[in-house]
Amino acid sequence: MTSLETAVPDGQLLEREQLRCYAKHVSLYLITYSSQGLRVKGFLAVPADAGEEPKPAVIYCRGGIRRVGMVRKRRIISMAGRGFVVFAPFYRGNEGGEGHEDFGGEDRYDVFNAIPMVQALAEVQAGPVALIGFSRGAVMAMRAAQECMGVGPVVVWSGVSDMLDTYEQRVDLRRMLKRVVGHPKKDVEAYIQRSPALWADQIQSPVYIVHGTKDRQVDIEHARKLALALERAGKDYTMAVYDGLDHRFPRYEDEIALDSVFAWLEDRLKANF
Repeated sequence: MTSLETAVPDGQLLEREQLRCYAKHVSLYLITYSSQGLRVKGFLAVPADAGEEPKPAVIYCRGGIRRVGMVRKRRIISMAGRGFVVFAPFYRGNEGGEGHEDFGGEDRYDVFNAIPMVQALAEVQAGPVALIGFSRGAVMAMRAAQECMGVGPVVVWSGVSDMLDTYEQRVDLRRMLKRVVGHPKKDVEAYIQRSPALWADQIQSPVYIVHGTKDRQVDIEHARKLALALERAGKDYTMAVYDGLDHRFPRYEDEIALDSVFAWLEDRLKANF
């Protein structure tokens, strides 16, 4: 049983609480919305002038699991400062939300259902919603691009593209992966479903891949494998490799990369991809 009445549709905005924000040009909110009968929470960052002129929207799909990799206010405020309404779901079971996340399985619906919720906001201009997926959030973003309507350009940043490779490379994550996803031999389909490089032919959105060559959490080979899969499938993609950078970029380099990412998103959205 879930706590929401079955009559409440997915993607319904349930609560919007304004939070203090250090940036005068951005308003910050804690959002609660419905996803598969669960109350799920996230941060919403809105440019100050969005009430006068609606802005394009982007959903930021965080990485990690539970407290690890939780959404950072500074990052989404920085994104909103580039003229986008930014929503970052925490995923189910986090920060007071209901349910349990499962690393790109059922919790992907928390991204799917965020799309119509964001599109219905008065501050958001009509049209597709762009997605930025960081680390395992790339799986969430790419699954949305695979399965959902209303998805615009997709950015894969330090992203996982093959969960089977993650299991082999990240010995420290194997216990969690076996508990949450399953054993890669017994539950191989669950790993394939979380591996965008294995179904890149099903992606219609343009993809921008961002990765550092010294990433110690998600090896650069994930980016190369995804790029090769998209290339072979004849898909539209761009790849930006940052020499010597790790999983999370230092602040200065991060801002430079964000400039490039949002310039690409603006160009793609204006050109209708």
